[in-house]
Amino acid sequence: MSQAADPFTPAGAQHRLVDVPGGRIHLVEQGTGPLVLLVHGFPELWYSWRHQLPALAEAGYRAVAIDVRGYGRSSVPDAADEYRIEAYVEDNVAVVRGLGEETAVIVGHDWGSTIAADSALLRTDVFTAVGLLGVPYAPRGGIRPSDAFAMIGGDEEFYVSYFQEPGRAESEMEPDVRAWLAGFYASLSADTMPEQGEAGVFFVPKGGKLSDRFVKDRPSWLSDEELDFCTGEFERTGFTGALNRYRNMDQDWEYLAEWDGAPITQPSLFVAGRLDASIAWLASAIEAFPTTLPGLVSSHLVEGSGHWVQQERPEEVNQLLTTWLRSLNA
Repeated sequence: MSQAADPFTPAGAQHRLVDVPGGRIHLVEQGTGPLVLLVHGFPELWYSWRHQLPALAEAGYRAVAIDVRGYGRSSVPDAADEYRIEAYVEDNVAVVRGLGEETAVIVGHDWGSTIAADSALLRTDVFTAVGLLGVPYAPRGGIRPSDAFAMIGGDEEFYVSYFQEPGRAESEMEPDVRAWLAGFYASLSADTMPEQGEAGVFFVPKGGKLSDRFVKDRPSWLSDEELDFCTGEFERTGFTGALNRYRNMDQDWEYLAEWDGAPITQPSLFVAGRLDASIAWLASAIEAFPTTLPGLVSSHLVEGSGHWVQQERPEEVNQLLTTWLRSLNA
């Protein structure tokens, strides 16, 4: 196990590589105690949990934040079908085993929330509880995802549909990674997002780019140095691995047919920013929690936060996470 490899790593945390089927997963861990696996979303890194690692460690947990496959210092497979949901679940199980543990609590944000939910759904023997940040659990349903997303866009194109064609979104993002990341982060942050009623950043105008509607401001939670760190990682890897997660949604839907409508029964937590657009278009998923998350311990909307809730409001999220984790052993 190596010591902290860069000045951005929380004091006392350590970097590690763990072998998984078909590659390696890079992680940063801190603390001792029950294992809590932290899974980031798009376009993030282990670094999105930098505020949670020391807080969970201080509370008596072994906090582990991974770079999801396709990101950061983890393996970046070439084949698009290496980004199916079952591969991410296998990665998470292999990380738990590689750390010498049998079970873990899993917590995810954004795409990481979906990966965490499916990990808990498919491997009840390994993941004893699940925390979902930003994106609520929505069981596999009767509509193929590509068809559903095509209907959302209307006269414009929903961002998930925009991401489907290999190379298309990359040609927008990769010429100036720093500017693209800054605009995407700012456009979904509470203190810099567009005014309510303006055209949403999730919809691409005909012949345009996703970034056409990005705001130019910098959110208060993101410093130049923090943006530089994220930029450097994506400049090295590119975005194809990250985008390939979106390009397997129909394949995931077919794979999960056996679990159509299935609830997650382990103890769970849901946290989202009050101003996160996800809770608006996924409101029906939240309303269904009594059926889909029968083990839900608590659900919270954090005031003054947009999509990047654990970075925008770290103290509130840390308190919610540690309170929930302690309740699991009460």
